[in-house]
Amino acid sequence: MPVELPVLPDLRLDLPAPDVEAPLAAAALLADRTRAGILALLRDGPHCVCEMAAALGERQNNVSNHLARLRDAGLVCASRQGSDTRRVYYERDEAACASTLAALRALLESPA
Repeated sequence: MPVELPVLPDLRLDLPAPDVEAPLAAAALLADRTRAGILALLRDGPHCVCEMAAALGERQNNVSNHLARLRDAGLVCASRQGSDTRRVYYERDEAACASTLAALRALLESPA
């Protein structure tokens, strides 16, 4: 059954343009399968590039390039752990991920 929409007396041509820069940037960043896979892998804790490359079926240099984009966006951070200074381990910045999720949610959810 069709929904009947209310009739508006006048066109609303003075609507302000919405600020969609943050959710747009987040969506563009997460639209890549490798970057989305990296963030999913990092839900379980830190991993090095070689572990992520093996899990994703990608070359290590490709994963490193995607990690650089995620680092630039602030969604992941890198550190060396313990005495193993040869490998860099990456982990999610949960506060930044929550902020990104909030930006996407604000765009997609209806107001309460």
